[in-house]
Parts: sequence; structure tokens; C-alpha cells
Amino acid sequence: MIFSNTYKGKKVLITGHTGFKGSWLLSWLFLLGAKVKGYALPPENENDLFNEIGGTNLCESIFGDIMDYPSIEKEILEFEPDFIFHLAAQPLVRLSYEKPVETFSINGIGTAHILEATKKLARRCNLILITTDKVYHNHEWLYPYRENDRLGGYDPYSASKACMELIIESYRNSFFNSAHYENHKKAIAVARAGNVIGGGDWAKDRIIPDTVRALRQNEPVIIRNPKAIRPWQHVMEPLCGYLLLGYYMEKDPIRFSTAYNFGPYIEDNLEVEDLVKKAIEIWQKGKYEIRSHGSQPHEAGLLKLDISKALSELDWRPRLNANEAINKTISWYKNAQTTRAFELVKKDILDYENA
Repeated sequence: MIFSNTYKGKKVLITGHTGFKGSWLLSWLFLLGAKVKGYALPPENENDLFNEIGGTNLCESIFGDIMDYPSIEKEILEFEPDFIFHLAAQPLVRLSYEKPVETFSINGIGTAHILEATKKLARRCNLILITTDKVYHNHEWLYPYRENDRLGGYDPYSASKACMELIIESYRNSFFNSAHYENHKKAIAVARAGNVIGGGDWAKDRIIPDTVRALRQNEPVIIRNPKAIRPWQHVMEPLCGYLLLGYYMEKDPIRFSTAYNFGPYIEDNLEVEDLVKKAIEIWQKGKYEIRSHGSQPHEAGLLKLDISKALSELDWRPRLNANEAINKTISWYKNAQTTRAFELVKKDILDYENA
């Protein structure tokens, strides 16, 4: 992989390392030879991916809250990271309706805490801050959203991530301005990706975990919004983008201190119902039911990303089409019943690197 030696022996801080994407990123950086410190809340459940891969053996793991500013500042300043990947967040749309203030606090002020602590770091550092494809003011049109399109958000989760981007931009302009890079030596980039699937995700109200739980229990898969179209992608696709972004920032921090979309090719955007049909086909048994009703919280029906900037500037491209991503994901869950989780993650990463 082009970024292999970029991270070998380097100090990398991951916030949210106990989450689904964080656990995959932790595993990848461990395999690349990075010295990783993770900062996150402890896993909620015993079967969370972080526990299943033996995450505490892969890094120095600090269980803490990004809302605790003195704590996160202490860890950043003591560790002196070369790279920071900020993934810690309240990541669920439906939960944001139940806990809007908490969602805005974690995703907005939590990000400000990371940036404020990094401002006090007296050394060079590259920050890759993870937001979402849902930051765009979504008109639900066929036009795919580009990085310079208007930000917004209907639901609290999407709006909180748009707020997060405004905070990032303010810090970039006010404290990490590229014109003064030689003084502060901080590069700040944003990665926008969403609708990520892959083995080991057990979050509530996500279609793949809900599907797998139903299939394992011989119950019908319940679909709320069958015709919603999403840019589904395997978790390794955006993670590869994040790591490539860090690689290029290390080479040219000023040029790559900007935002990038990471998603599938347009033809691989799928309806939720088609995703579930494919998952059932791979599982080789099961059925689904559509239970949509007017009282459920608003969720976007259509969302597409323009990935041409990442294609041209980062030489990044999706390696797995939609069918391959779904097949790899469902096969992971089937194999996890007999094979150790870290071995499955490691195999997927090495196969992806060699593809």
C-alpha cells in the first residue's frame, strides 16, 4: 500500500477507537506498525468489536470522555502524536432525535476540545477529522454532492456534523491558517463518508446489524424505509481514504488541508430493500417485512456523493462494488461464529491491500 511506511513507528492518536470504525482503523494501524493511543468511552457490550479483536492489546487504550477537556488535553500533550484521527462521536440519526443536546455537544464541542488541545501541542501534527456524508443541505436530488456544496442538516445528527465542520473551519482559519503553517505546523483535513458496512458492527438502528441479528434469531428483518437510496461502502474503503489523506498531508500539509468525500461509484448506490435482499441471499435463509409508518423520525430518501476530488487528488478509488461489499460483510458475520474476530479483520485488510 502507498501509505505503508507513513505510519510505521509513528505516534497515532485515535479518538473513538472502541467504536466500529475505530476498531477497524486501530487494527489497520497496528498492522502498519504504528504506535497507537486510543481515547474513547469503554465499549458498551462484551461482544463489541473492540473487545472481540483484543483492542487493549493493540494500543495504549485510555477510557475517557471527549467532553472532559482536561483529560483529552492531558493525553494529547503527553503523547505528542504525529497524527490524530478524530472518530469519537454520537453517530446515530435516530438516537439524535432522542438526545439532541447530547448529540450537538459531543459532535460539536467534543471536536472543539480536540482542536483546542492540539493548538497547545508544540510540534507538527496532521489531523484527520471524520464527519459524514450527511453534512450537506440535502435536497434529495439526483445531483451528487461536492465538497464545496452548502452544508446543513434536517435531523440533529446531520446538523451537529455540519456544526462540527463550521467549528473546524473556524479553527483552521483562526489558529491553523495555512499562511502561517511554519509557525503552528498543524494540518487540518476533513473526511466525509457515511453508510459504512462491515463485520463487527452491532449498533442499534443500523440496517446491517439489525439484519444480522434477525437472521441469527430466525426472525424477519424489519425495513423502515425500503426505497431509501444510500452510498453503501465497506468500512475499509473510507478508512483507506483516511490513511491516504494522512499520507499526502505528511508530504504536503498545506495543499491537503481541506475536505474530501469518500463513497462508492454512483452505480453502487443501492436501495435499502435491495441491500437486505442481497444479505438474505448470502445468508442463504431468512425473510424481511416492510413496516414503515408516518410517525417515524425523518430520514433522507436519497443521498449521493461526488468522489471525483478524492479520485483525482488522492489517487483513491473504491475497490469493492456494492455486491462485493455486502458479500464480504455478511460472510464476516457468518465466519465470526467459528473464527476469531481479529483474524477475520486482518484477513480482510490484507486482502484489500493486495487487491
